[in-house]
Amino acid sequence: MDKQAIREAVWDALEESGVARFPFPPHDRIPNYEGAERAAERATETAVWADAETVKANPDSPQLPLRRAALRAGKTVYMAVPRLREERCFYELDPDELDDIEAAPAVSNVADHARQVGPEAVGDVDLVVSGSVAVTEDGARIGKGEGFSDLEYAVLRELGLVSETTPVLTTVHELQVVGGPDGAVADVEVPVDAHDVPMDYVVTPERTVETATPYGRPKGVDWGALSPQRVAEMPVLAARAPEGRSTE
Repeated sequence: MDKQAIREAVWDALEESGVARFPFPPHDRIPNYEGAERAAERATETAVWADAETVKANPDSPQLPLRRAALRAGKTVYMAVPRLREERCFYELDPDELDDIEAAPAVSNVADHARQVGPEAVGDVDLVVSGSVAVTEDGARIGKGEGFSDLEYAVLRELGLVSETTPVLTTVHELQVVGGPDGAVADVEVPVDAHDVPMDYVVTPERTVETATPYGRPKGVDWGALSPQRVAEMPVLAARAPEGRSTE
């Protein structure tokens, strides 16, 4: 199965089983699911969570409980501006400067509560939280297909703000753990591309998998995989494109 076929199988399974949660339908997005709060609580019990002071998190609904938990624990949270479309492409949520910790990390509210900063202002990131459509027990991840999560990681890696050892964690429903005992797809090999960021921790409402992933992670932006048009659409990339590379 290719990545899109796996996505469709997971989205269909979440919908047909009744475990999908708002926003509906679960298709064409990082899907929300019953038990997202339990998965977030389980994630907060890991050592990498306890050690993290700064968390870069995706903006999607199933990870909202984890973003809220981070702020309640006094951690600074960074979320990307949608599609990295602005030069100051990250929202900074500092719990000491927020009036409403519960509302602030919701994607519909973050622009009204956060300080918008460029990547150089982010500082070292201690933990990366990613949303997933599907993931394997050895850490291969499939997103919704637009590649922005991997690009955000790549930009931070280019700037030295995440490293080879920075832990990456995702929270998902068991149906999303393809190849797992209760996954929507049983026997499957997930294609892993050079720009894909593997997961070190896969956390569901029922269990925490420390993947010991065999996959390497990108050391920066894979410029060869990006069209000039796509680079030009994202100021953070256009400003860092290698010399001689056209963005027109």
